[in-house]
Amino acid sequence: MFSDTWCRAICIQRQKRASKNAEDYFLAGKSLPWWAIGASLIAANISAEQFIGMSGAGFASGLAIASYEWMAAITLLIVGKYFLPIFMEKGIYTIPEFVEKRFSTQLKTILAIFWIALFVFVNLTSVLYLGALAIESIIGVPMIYGIIGLALFAAAYSLYGGLSAVAWTDVIQVFFLVLGGLFTTYLALNALSDGAGMIAGFKQVLEAAPDRFHMILDKSNPEYINLPGIWVLIGGLWVANLYYWGFNQYIIQRTLAAKSLKEAQRGIAMAAFLKILIPFIVVLPGIVAYVMVNDPEIMARLGNGAINNLPSQGTSDKAYPWLLQMLPSGMKGIAFAALTAAIVSSLASMLNSTSTIFTMDIYKTYMNKSATDKQTVSVGRLSAAVALLIGCIMAPLLGGIDQAFQYIQEYTGIVSPGILSVFVLGLFWKKTTNRGAILGAVASIPIAIAFKFVPGMPFMNQMGLTALITMAITIIISHSQGKGKDDEKGIPLTANLFKTDPVFNASAFTVFIICAVLYALFW
Repeated sequence: MFSDTWCRAICIQRQKRASKNAEDYFLAGKSLPWWAIGASLIAANISAEQFIGMSGAGFASGLAIASYEWMAAITLLIVGKYFLPIFMEKGIYTIPEFVEKRFSTQLKTILAIFWIALFVFVNLTSVLYLGALAIESIIGVPMIYGIIGLALFAAAYSLYGGLSAVAWTDVIQVFFLVLGGLFTTYLALNALSDGAGMIAGFKQVLEAAPDRFHMILDKSNPEYINLPGIWVLIGGLWVANLYYWGFNQYIIQRTLAAKSLKEAQRGIAMAAFLKILIPFIVVLPGIVAYVMVNDPEIMARLGNGAINNLPSQGTSDKAYPWLLQMLPSGMKGIAFAALTAAIVSSLASMLNSTSTIFTMDIYKTYMNKSATDKQTVSVGRLSAAVALLIGCIMAPLLGGIDQAFQYIQEYTGIVSPGILSVFVLGLFWKKTTNRGAILGAVASIPIAIAFKFVPGMPFMNQMGLTALITMAITIIISHSQGKGKDDEKGIPLTANLFKTDPVFNASAFTVFIICAVLYALFW
């Protein structure tokens, strides 16, 4: 059944290739089944920033960084139940398009510019840099050639095929990503135990670095500034996760391309299960590398080759590439394929979403309101190419940054609180006005930047406080303007809108239980 569905899907894509319209290019013809959505969500999400950046954070601070993944599993379910039904009912292409329907074209444009800048100067740039850093460390290719190679690889199918090509390719990519990542973890643990097996290796890690297996850090931990203890669970990380999974174009675009709401929700449930698995693929190898480099006996056993590109607390992002160097040649190829698949799929997703926002929310709004499907697809390809070129130029400038995953989160955190506040109020508080949303969104940027000057305040706390202040500003302005009345564009909400099928409900219950058990084990 699975293979028949797959073959039909491929045939449909080939037939449409010659006459691709805007819905085909930007939303894959709204034909994606649940398993393609689930795979594509993970492939778009897991990239060099996880394999390299999160593994580096695991080396520096341990398992605590896994909160990004395990809390994301719960966040996905919240998005699937409460956000997605509203988006799909509106029949939108982009998140800024929803803003226009709920608020105004002016606010849509402001947020579209925010997103394009964020995708190009933070996301695309950092993934290209981290991917090239890994390639340079593993096989010795100079960084500039690694950046160009990754860019060309991603462009080869994403620029021409659009979301359809990206999503269907992601199904294959995520297979190699997960399988190769698990294989790397197994080999690393086996190497650590000197061939005694994965279980023996894991026990050795637990005994050698018990301090690396705490999810909640105390203030004495040097990484508390990045992962501020209990505030990770009840504070700013919810801002980062809800923004990323609920209102980030290159993530939510996959669900908007679903055959139906039920298919989209089941895809989200699949992605939630995979998110629980991810820390064992990307965080645990970083902890294994930490144990290895701090044990003279293990280093002596590994030989002189182990001293090349050795990670340290100041260069923790070298942990995963260094670990791959320790693998046998054939095994290294499998692990390298998983890493490359992750990098390229994320680049392709970011390119497609950047071009979608520019084309649908800037070009069609201000440059050519009567643009044909052929023109919009052409502009989409051109804008993606320009974004990729800018990313290639900017990527080498990130050299010298340690824990790049934290860098990405911190600078995304300048924009995400304001966007999250506007969306949450716009979705669930009918009194939110356009003026309140605009002033709240604009005010969030200087508020977020001002918090950067508060000594010793973790950036997660900055995000949480910025979101609360932005909401307060939006509520005050909306209330004073609307005099307590519902806004004319407020969204009517009914209980039926949020009903979910038994498969989604059972999946959500299981994910919640697994996450609770994991936090109880590694508190």
